[in-house]
Amino acid sequence: MLSDGDLQAIWLTLRLAGIVTLILLLIGTPIAWWLARTRAWWKAPVGAVVALPLVLPPSVLGFYLLLAMGPNGPVGAFTQSLGFGTLPFTFWGLVVASVFYSLPFMVQPLQTAFEAVGDRPLEVAATLRASPIDAFFTVAVPLALPGFLSASILTFAHTVGEFGVVLMIGGNIPGQTRVASVQIYDHVEALEYMHAHQLAAVMLVFSFVVLLALYVWRHSPKKGA
Repeated sequence: MLSDGDLQAIWLTLRLAGIVTLILLLIGTPIAWWLARTRAWWKAPVGAVVALPLVLPPSVLGFYLLLAMGPNGPVGAFTQSLGFGTLPFTFWGLVVASVFYSLPFMVQPLQTAFEAVGDRPLEVAATLRASPIDAFFTVAVPLALPGFLSASILTFAHTVGEFGVVLMIGGNIPGQTRVASVQIYDHVEALEYMHAHQLAAVMLVFSFVVLLALYVWRHSPKKGA
């Protein structure tokens, strides 16, 4: 049976993943749309920055975020001036770090979906006097809906599985920053292998079910096809 600490860590992890996914839907959608539509020369550098967490060691990203959000960093100075204190070792510090770390998992599927829409549907909408904003919400978004679903699922699942970044930014505070991956690490450090196995098995089954649902949905025959 899972302990109260395990259940608390699972709830915190799901809460973190849900909030990060919602934030990245708001942030990642305009970035993905711009990357899919622009022909500007800085598209490649921006795309590289967005994809950087895919190849950057989590400890490196966590280290620089820790400096930026610390008391002597620009973000830390800003949050302190607002009376919020610093973000490291808080739940909202985990949210900020996870947003950066999971950004490519939201942006890249959305960019692919927007590129697949093409120019023709938007041109037709323009001939019907639809504004760019109207065309985006009434044409591009419905056509790219499968991409939104895939991006949201991948972002949520990736955030659930984070370890290095959340450990560096959040530490190991029960009920505040101790997510499921850190809880498993604690069990292993304490030689509590049975507890580690139980929680790890839950996370393994969850990850498998999420990915299985995504692959089954992607390869299921579409109605009307």
